[in-house]
Amino acid sequence: MVKMRSGRTVRDLRRENRTAVLQRLYFDGPLSRFSLGPVTGLSSGSVSNVVSELVAEGLVEEAGSVDSAGGRPRTLLRIRAGSGYMIGVDVGETRVRIELFDLALTELARVEKPLETGGPRRVDRYDVGVVVGHLREGIPDVLRQAGIPAEQLLGVGIGVPGIVARTPEDGAVVHGQTIGWDAVPLERLLRESRLLPESVPYYIDNGAKTLGQAEMWFGAGRGAQNAVVVLFGSGVGACVVTDDMRSGVALEWGHLTVRVRGRHCRCGAKGCLEAYAGAEALLERWAEAGGRPPAGVDEETALTAMLAAAYPAPDGEGTAPPADATALAVLEETAEYLGAGFSDLINLFQPERILVGGWAGLQLGRRFLDSVRTHATSYSLKYPAARVEIDLGTLGPDAVTVGAASLPLADFFARGGRRAQADPEQHSPAWQTTLRERAAQ
Repeated sequence: MVKMRSGRTVRDLRRENRTAVLQRLYFDGPLSRFSLGPVTGLSSGSVSNVVSELVAEGLVEEAGSVDSAGGRPRTLLRIRAGSGYMIGVDVGETRVRIELFDLALTELARVEKPLETGGPRRVDRYDVGVVVGHLREGIPDVLRQAGIPAEQLLGVGIGVPGIVARTPEDGAVVHGQTIGWDAVPLERLLRESRLLPESVPYYIDNGAKTLGQAEMWFGAGRGAQNAVVVLFGSGVGACVVTDDMRSGVALEWGHLTVRVRGRHCRCGAKGCLEAYAGAEALLERWAEAGGRPPAGVDEETALTAMLAAAYPAPDGEGTAPPADATALAVLEETAEYLGAGFSDLINLFQPERILVGGWAGLQLGRRFLDSVRTHATSYSLKYPAARVEIDLGTLGPDAVTVGAASLPLADFFARGGRRAQADPEQHSPAWQTTLRERAAQ
């Protein structure tokens, strides 16, 4: 292979050119060949060669035409949605959600597997065998629903609670202390189940990070150079994207200490933010204060009931019943804890935006985000506080699965539209690089 002075080979250069064209068509298309030159920095000849290859391979297709100034109409090009498929998985704390997407990230099929709340939590709800069993059933199920052969998958992205490390022997290993997962070799367990051909890779990462990736690519984070995306569910997490951390870094922000010798957290420590602000803790605090959370329902339903009690809706005549003072007091205290937690993010990272996501975050944020903003400003240094916007994410509760599906998509782009092998050491660097490049655009 011929090497250039920079150390790159001709093959590297071709791959980079293909990546540049694919990414621009994906995020900014449809575009003409003429328009691709300036936005990719490639010559007209290089654009023509790359486009011809991608069209011949079925990755790119024509999408109509546009008039040009005094010349013939220019043909528009776009990514062909059916040229590849990805599965995104959210291993959440109330359910496992599995979705199949085409290359345009259009949802084609979905399966949801509730995590039971009865019995001892770590046995019924987070048992590794239960979660892996849901994946063994759900992944083939979405493929059957859509009639897509497994061989056409670019990969399976999975967002999980906890810290994800990687080893040569086991691939992705999950350290989820709050859910009782101690070095769970999730990737190896899935490989051993032979769900998919060996050629289909798994991409496993922290769920807050996949949420952040989705919001930065497709949602409220687009265009920001520095942002923090926070995930509120049963627990609390965050992903930070800064000039130095373009691919996004998952933060165990929920285990920031907000009160010394405070409430016990499920991680085993005391005084963590999650012990006050996570949905599970919120409902416990309501009950401890004398409230009456509904029994026998899941956390999402119970939190909805708490919000309805604290902020009762008016009747047909416009008169609202009295608010549940206990629920309201707990929520107002929680807003202050969250504001204090946000202030740490503001002072440490000085982001342009803080975006709130997750099923609980979206419910809570609609009610008291203004109060959180006020507290965050009061606890922060004035300069960074004056330059940050705090808002809700725009992708809804499915953002984690969308972000998880974007992991194999990013790797596909980084390889210039070539499929990855199932070796995690081979595919990780490529998709991380593409995430950094995309965040910078």
